[in-house]
Amino acid sequence: MKAVVKWVDNAMFLGESGSGHAVVMDGPEDHGGRNLGVRPMEMLLIGMGGCASFDVMSILQKARQQVRHCRAELEAERADAVPAVFTRINIHFVVEGVNLKEAQVKRAVELSAQKYCSASIMFAQAGVVVTHSYAVEQV
Repeated sequence: MKAVVKWVDNAMFLGESGSGHAVVMDGPEDHGGRNLGVRPMEMLLIGMGGCASFDVMSILQKARQQVRHCRAELEAERADAVPAVFTRINIHFVVEGVNLKEAQVKRAVELSAQKYCSASIMFAQAGVVVTHSYAVEQV
């Protein structure tokens, strides 16, 4: 896996993935940015949410669950000192669907957390307290 990050100006950078996609990162105005893109640490959090969501949906689809919507709500705490690393992250899945089996959703979240999600497992191995929760909403 490869990526390139190019400086644009001030506190703005363009990240380009090896798969050919790009994303703008920018800092807040008090750090010389123009607030035109996500912060790098936000990118890490979004990446973890995407990784875990991919797992959960893949597992639920294989279990033939009729999912209509799935969202991962992430909340993180950071250290007060430099480096301001993540100290805690909670990822809460809200899965909406028809005739969803709660046991299947629970299993999908657990498998992602314990076996498949490289991002959340990497954070946990680095000492971040990573917790997972879920809610099932029938539609």
